[in-house]
Amino acid sequence: MHDDMLQAWVEKVSLEHFNLPFRHKATFNGRLTSTGGRYFTKTHHIEISPHQLKNHGMEETEKIIKHELCHYHLHLLKRGYQHRDADFKQLLAKVGGTRFCKSVPEGSKRKVIPYKYKLVCRSCGMEYLRKRKLDPNRFACGKCRGALKIFVLDFKTLT
Repeated sequence: MHDDMLQAWVEKVSLEHFNLPFRHKATFNGRLTSTGGRYFTKTHHIEISPHQLKNHGMEETEKIIKHELCHYHLHLLKRGYQHRDADFKQLLAKVGGTRFCKSVPEGSKRKVIPYKYKLVCRSCGMEYLRKRKLDPNRFACGKCRGALKIFVLDFKTLT
C-alpha cells in the first residue's frame, strides 16, 4: 500500500466514523516500530506505521487510524485531544479505535552497532569506547582531566 492509498483510506474512515473530513496529509513512516501512529499538532498530519499493516492486517491498522483521527478532530475542535482527557476516551470508545497498538517483531530487534572508536587518556590511561567518531581535542578525561587520544577499533578483534 502506498501513501496515496493510505490518504484515501484515512479520508474514508474520517467521513464514515466521524462525519468530518480529513483535510491534511496521511503518510506511512517505516521508522515507527514501537508505536502504531502519531498525530502532529502543528501541521495536523498523521503518520502510520507500515509494520502494523504488514504484521496485523487492515482491521488493526484501521483501529490505529481511528485513534489518530480522534486526536486530529478533537484538537481541531479545541477539545481534550490527549490520552488522559475524557473527550478523547469517549470518542475513541464511540468509534471503536484502539488505545494501544499491538507490538511488532521489528520493534524489539534493535540493530546493535559495535564500538568503532576508543579514546584513551594520555595521563592516566582511562579508556572510553564510542560508536561515533568525535574530536578528542574538544573533550578531556573524566577522571583526571587529561588529554585524549582516539583509536579506530578493528571489528574482528572485538567479536
